[in-house]
Amino acid sequence: MSDLTAFPITSRWPAKNPDTIQLYSLPTPNGVKVSIALEELGLAYEAHRIDFGNNDQKSPEFLSLNPNGRIPAIIDPNGPDGKPIGLFESGAILVYLAEKTGKLIPTGAAARYETLCWVMFQMGGVGPMFGQFGHFFKFAADKVANNSYPMERYRDEAKRLLSVLESRLQGRQWLMGDDYTIADIATYPWIEGARKFYGGADVLEYARFPNVMAWVDRGLGRPAAQRGIEIPTRD
Repeated sequence: MSDLTAFPITSRWPAKNPDTIQLYSLPTPNGVKVSIALEELGLAYEAHRIDFGNNDQKSPEFLSLNPNGRIPAIIDPNGPDGKPIGLFESGAILVYLAEKTGKLIPTGAAARYETLCWVMFQMGGVGPMFGQFGHFFKFAADKVANNSYPMERYRDEAKRLLSVLESRLQGRQWLMGDDYTIADIATYPWIEGARKFYGGADVLEYARFPNVMAWVDRGLGRPAAQRGIEIPTRD
């Protein structure tokens, strides 16, 4: 049995089976990227809920695994050279899991790097811009009631990013064509989050992006996504 005692986070969120991947997360657009990938890959894992309402992400135990205090994070007891490894940042975790299993990422160098371009497109563009849009649109609307600039700035940038995706998905089932990859898993939860959680579909004019919305629905229709998008379970 694996010994995970070197990871202080396990003192607060003990592993029932330390031989499986330990996931510390919430069912947010960033969090479900990893649970969806784990479900797609068929990897055994345990999910631990990091409760933002209790500021779990700021606890010393969580910060010991992710100094940045953000979900998701994982511990893989069977990391490189058979040694446990702790990882944070959803994009890095997706790349790690894909390379660990040889799935959800092309084996050819050129296609692999192209896939990583789209993963970084999400990490540097879609996630931050949609997140800021949601903040000002849903959570801080009262604070900017007399200044529409913040919401409009992030609304317009989110729409620009949607147009990039719309063009990319023309004639394609997935971002890499016929192959479903970590680039898709990284991105479509954010589009769905803005629609379902932020309630921003009309403001972002989702109807103008049929390729994107059909792609989101294809992704969400996968059995692994249907399971992963609810992990960890909501209170």
